Amino acid sequence: MEYRKNEVLEMEITDLGSEGEGIGRTGAFLWFVKDALPGDRIRASVMKVKKNYGYARLQEILAPGPDRTAPACPVARQCGGCTLQAMDYTAQLRFKENKVRNNLLRIGGIPEETLQEVFHPVIGMKDPFRYRNKAQFPVGNTKTGVAAGFYAGRTHSIIPCEDCLLGVEENKAITKEVLSWMRENRIPAYDEESGSGFVRHILIRKGFQSGQVMVCFVTNGEKPQGTGKSYGKDSGKSSGKDPDVMTGAAERLMKLPGVVTVVQNINRERTNVILGRESRTLAGPGFITDSIGGTVFEISAQSFYQVNPVQTEKLYGTALEYAHLTGNETVWDLYCGIGTISLFLAKKAGKVRGVEIVPQAIEDAKRNAARNGISNAEFFVGRAEEVLPAWYAEQQRKPEGTREKIDVIVVDPPRKGCDEQCLKTMLAMAPDRIVYVSCDSATLARDLKYLLADGRYTLREVQPVDMFPQTVHVETIVLLQKLNS
Repeated sequence: MEYRKNEVLEMEITDLGSEGEGIGRTGAFLWFVKDALPGDRIRASVMKVKKNYGYARLQEILAPGPDRTAPACPVARQCGGCTLQAMDYTAQLRFKENKVRNNLLRIGGIPEETLQEVFHPVIGMKDPFRYRNKAQFPVGNTKTGVAAGFYAGRTHSIIPCEDCLLGVEENKAITKEVLSWMRENRIPAYDEESGSGFVRHILIRKGFQSGQVMVCFVTNGEKPQGTGKSYGKDSGKSSGKDPDVMTGAAERLMKLPGVVTVVQNINRERTNVILGRESRTLAGPGFITDSIGGTVFEISAQSFYQVNPVQTEKLYGTALEYAHLTGNETVWDLYCGIGTISLFLAKKAGKVRGVEIVPQAIEDAKRNAARNGISNAEFFVGRAEEVLPAWYAEQQRKPEGTREKIDVIVVDPPRKGCDEQCLKTMLAMAPDRIVYVSCDSATLARDLKYLLADGRYTLREVQPVDMFPQTVHVETIVLLQKLNS
């Protein structure tokens, strides 16, 4: 049967795809429908048709499924962030467990009987809202004037929203103050199409333990351009506008509850990357502090720091448990960021080495180690797939008996997973335990298939952790044990 664009269909949703889209059928033809949930009886219009499947837009819910609930946020459907907010939280956790399990079965080739022994129920949240310690609000021009909010799914169209319910309550007052400052001073928002304008994003970070808040302006240049109260295109050079306009904004923000520092990040590049390479402090120390498990961290605008501190403590506590440290082990922490896991582990290990490609992150890690009086952690700048093989090759050149033994490797890679060279070196180093922390269970499954292929390691633990309620994302932590250790 042929389907035409905008043709209206009725169907029942029977499953969810990996990105949270509803899956239904008309006969043998498969449809993916965003915002539809299992059990829903819906009416949808055809958007795009492939050979055996198609995409449709939800028009009407004729009969809601058992897991459907009223979203707490009024713009949940338009916004591209909370893809699962209309789903009951218990059902969200069930979906995430199944997502991890199915990827390990289908991509990783892990036998069902093995998973039954090692797979633990997902660790969820008591309150799945207000958990994010970081918010990035794009700023732009809408029909009603300058606004901050979030991009609609797969677009650069801003959905005005100054109070995301996943973020902290301080965000609302901060975004309101920034927008008022922009309107009063006629400071233009950045325009994606022309590349002109000044304010691109408002980035806000909060330390949940410290209560400290940072505000970061991401701007298209150092200062707004123009003379008097009028602003033209940002040319990159000042043309007489009050040089203290940014300082004035910082002074206003520093009066808000919790705000201890204001930073400006300059990004003139026309890319989707939010932060540029250059930052300057407008007020305060330029960073905030927060703690995990008693370890204190300095967090800058560009620092990688887990966005859900409540679940991070559970995640890192599980990593520490799986590492089985007694105080004498040598541990490598790959993709270590600002040293959050490294320093968490260093208190129980003999020696920890961290590797991270971002130089600023390594500087942060060293400073955080010194701040906490940790002297048994060493950090290297570089790609894990280059630093680790180079170090291992150097060890192999030493006389046998003098080579350093590695007891545990902890790896927390980006979504793309580990490079094959990195995995190959990990196997060659033959640690007793490999603890893999993953933000993408598909690439995790692929990497586990490689690590388990020759039979030297066995899968001992699989623990999903819901770090991102209301979304399709889920963290997973696994333990691999060397068979003869």
